[in-house]
Amino acid sequence: MVRRKKEKKQRPAFGLPTGIVLLATPEGWRTSVLTAEGGMLCGRLSVPARTDPHHARDAAATMVTELARDFHDTDVQVHWDPPREPWSWTAQVTLTARSENDPDAPQTEGRTPG
Repeated sequence: MVRRKKEKKQRPAFGLPTGIVLLATPEGWRTSVLTAEGGMLCGRLSVPARTDPHHARDAAATMVTELARDFHDTDVQVHWDPPREPWSWTAQVTLTARSENDPDAPQTEGRTPG
């Protein structure tokens, strides 16, 4: 009998997102994604520098939502805080509750957000 090699589930390269910082710079939109483990992922948002802030926030929220789904098999929601500066925005990222009837629902038993 041939046995299959057991694949270890590798932990994602970064933790579950818990927050976003979005900054408008002359070179373009910059993001920092805060994680549950206290880490931070920084980078450039792939939208033109002159993009309206509302569209940049939508693009950042979509990026974080897709990262959580692809790497953590979890759905999240992004809630933007009122801006304190005209060039800076912050958001809270929370887990989304899924219906028990959803066949694609990840096993989240025992997990708590951030």
